[in-house]
Amino acid sequence: MVREVCFRLYEKTIQALGKRMETPLTVLAANGIKVSGVHAPEEHEAGVDEREGVMYITDQAHVFAALQKQGCYVLPYLHENNRGESFPGALYAVENLEEMDEESFDLAYRRLAGLPWEILTTEHCAVRETTVEDVDRFYQIYKEPSITEYMENLFADREEEIAYTRDYIEKVYAFYGYGMWTVLEKESGVVIGRAGITWREGYDLPELGFVFGVPWQGRGYAFEVCGAILRYAREELLMKEVQALVRPGNGRSLRLCERLGFVRRGETELDGIKHLVFVKGL
Repeated sequence: MVREVCFRLYEKTIQALGKRMETPLTVLAANGIKVSGVHAPEEHEAGVDEREGVMYITDQAHVFAALQKQGCYVLPYLHENNRGESFPGALYAVENLEEMDEESFDLAYRRLAGLPWEILTTEHCAVRETTVEDVDRFYQIYKEPSITEYMENLFADREEEIAYTRDYIEKVYAFYGYGMWTVLEKESGVVIGRAGITWREGYDLPELGFVFGVPWQGRGYAFEVCGAILRYAREELLMKEVQALVRPGNGRSLRLCERLGFVRRGETELDGIKHLVFVKGL
């Protein structure tokens, strides 16, 4: 979690922002997040001893480069007066600084620090972005034959799966802001499955995907989590419809889709295997 936001802005930028910065600064302070450097000089002040929890925001390319070299978490601020400056190596940037709230600052910090976003919680479960540390638990879940009877298995080589997961985090989460997530049981903190919203190449609708370990099936967790994800898709992602593709013999998934309110819309083939297409309006 971000504990301090350090601004390194041109004085003319601070003047241009004026009172528009009062709201985000007030919000940060109200949430116990330290703010510094709003009126800092244009030259970068050397290093910090503790980088964890600290995020820098700058509109100066030379400050960005210096901080990045030190291993700091830096977010470029782009505006009409610095469009000519280059921020090589920046994965993200902010344009409407005055509109950021506490959650926006924290999510930006988590992206820069490589920490997973916490997506939602239900009565019994928590859903967050996947980390490479989850991979071993996934192998435990997928080793049950009934799991892979109706869905693709993980890579046989653990290192390939880790590389795929790391690439997924860096590209899918970073680009879309959503994807397949990790599901944890709140009481135990154990990873019990995966669920989320993805896009499948060649299809026009986003897709609900889910898999839950056998010990946690039959408890209502899948219905609870998938229902919450569908609400998230409607309210946060502003999606109108979602599809689910299920193989005909997969009774559990077929019953879950029915309970969730999906309606059958035909069938399709994936890698030569028949799948039923279900669609739900959100």
